[in-house]
Amino acid sequence: MAARPVRLALCLSPLLLAVAWAVGNQSVAYEGAARLAAADPWWLLAGAGFVCLNCAAASCVRQGALPDRLPPGLLLASQFAAGAANHVLPGGLGAHAVTLRFLRTRGVPPARATASIALYSLVRSTAKTLLLLVFLAFSPAWRRLGELVPDERPLLPALAVAAGVLASAGALLTAVRPLRRPVVGLVRSALADAREVHSRPGRVLALWGGAAAMPLAQGATLVCVGAALGLELPWVQVVLAFLAAGTAVGVVPAPGGLAVDAALVWTLVAFGSPPATATATVIGYRVLTDWLPLLPGALVLSALFRAKVL
Repeated sequence: MAARPVRLALCLSPLLLAVAWAVGNQSVAYEGAARLAAADPWWLLAGAGFVCLNCAAASCVRQGALPDRLPPGLLLASQFAAGAANHVLPGGLGAHAVTLRFLRTRGVPPARATASIALYSLVRSTAKTLLLLVFLAFSPAWRRLGELVPDERPLLPALAVAAGVLASAGALLTAVRPLRRPVVGLVRSALADAREVHSRPGRVLALWGGAAAMPLAQGATLVCVGAALGLELPWVQVVLAFLAAGTAVGVVPAPGGLAVDAALVWTLVAFGSPPATATATVIGYRVLTDWLPLLPGALVLSALFRAKVL
């Protein structure tokens, strides 16, 4: 009996979180919706198509990172629901938590499920960096990105803190044997699964192809929103701005990508866009990719909890 209230709370919590977010962001949501209402609907429809493509690409990467076969429909639904969870936990932790729960309910062992999430994150960041290098090589606009490079003075304390955390973790693992065993086991499982998926061409295509398609689909969404709002920049520069802004500040654990949005506006302005148009484009992009799917994603998340898929 005690499990029923807990399950009911889990089912209703995504909806309550969606309502709380809408109440706390009324002005921002209204401004973005008002600008989108005056935009070209066909370009916005194309942008929505790329949003769906990004969700499908994320499902491909999740499947490619795991040797076990997952049901495609439920996997796609879980990734759509994971988008709503990302508004609660920063840095993609919400999506990872939903995916981890989904993999556990499909019978995937904890070590293998955790290793697949680590491989997903590594391949996704690597593919995005490689795409950024390709765009930098073929676009002369990279010279305008100097302002995005952080000053070395604030970087030194951050690097010192990161080095201290790594050193402390290494010392802790060396000194505490009960903690070292599960970590070593997780690393071994991750390496074994990585070798297995890279020995299967289908998994390699899903893993790396999906990882490359995700930032391209997101950049294409930004291009479509910009075209709908009259952003007069070449599509190559818009995609480059998206990749550069996400790479520069993507490590900042801000829910909803707030730091990335600020850097993206800054980058578009550096490329020659008027500040008002750049701001409207980023607001429209966020409305299309995060805010509009928030309530449907929360509903799907609640339905998956109710069906015990999560």
